Amino acid sequence: MHSLRSFARSAPRTVSRLTASAIGQPTARTSLLRAAWAPVRLIAKLESELQMENEMKDQEGIPTSVKDYLENGPFEIIDTPGQEDVVLTRQFGDEKIQITFSIADINNLDEDQPYDDNAMPDEEDGSEKPTAEDGTEDGEGIENEDRSYPARLNIIIEKAGKGALNVESIVQDGMHVIENVYYYTDASFAYAKTPESIHGRQDLYSGPPFANLDEDLQVLMERYLDERGINTALAIFVPDYIDMKEQKEYLRWLTNVKDFVEA
Repeated sequence: MHSLRSFARSAPRTVSRLTASAIGQPTARTSLLRAAWAPVRLIAKLESELQMENEMKDQEGIPTSVKDYLENGPFEIIDTPGQEDVVLTRQFGDEKIQITFSIADINNLDEDQPYDDNAMPDEEDGSEKPTAEDGTEDGEGIENEDRSYPARLNIIIEKAGKGALNVESIVQDGMHVIENVYYYTDASFAYAKTPESIHGRQDLYSGPPFANLDEDLQVLMERYLDERGINTALAIFVPDYIDMKEQKEYLRWLTNVKDFVEA
């Protein structure tokens, strides 16, 4: 869904740039006229973008995965309008669990670069890719599939007076992949955001890269997180929620810019 919206947003701009470049050097009078009309045309364009986005929002609705998770998931969701980060929180026995993810992950994607690792084996082994005749490339098979992208999670599991685990991981295609597991005796280091606090934990030994751990230990850590609700359901929910929130924030941005120009 995100890739389709991105194409719809960017395509009209290409036409506008080409049209503008085709116009000759303006005279002083035409420059004044254009300056006078610029806000009017900008407002009209903003209104057009708002209408298009609202129509797409109405057509897409709330993803089933998001609706189901909001109704049945174990986490409380803290989503502040205008902020990129979304926070999930829950209490699990004597543990306080916090998961943070950001819509910056979807905005930072380079649409010109593939990020689906599943495509890499075809390129390496020289095997032919499916064609439109197969219905799996440039055909209905791919057109109907939502594009997948990686979303980063910052997970903190804290026990009062016993420090905190800080897990860095990625969710994509319903998979949860752990990258690093840190332990901090002082739980405040796990929540570090300021340059000073981040610098203060840099000299601490917080653990080896997760991939370097014994395989059985990796599996047991994954089960440990799964018991706490960090599982497939969460891995499906997060990218879909990011996609939905990004559209909401873009609508908010369009509205704020239009109101500012009109004021």
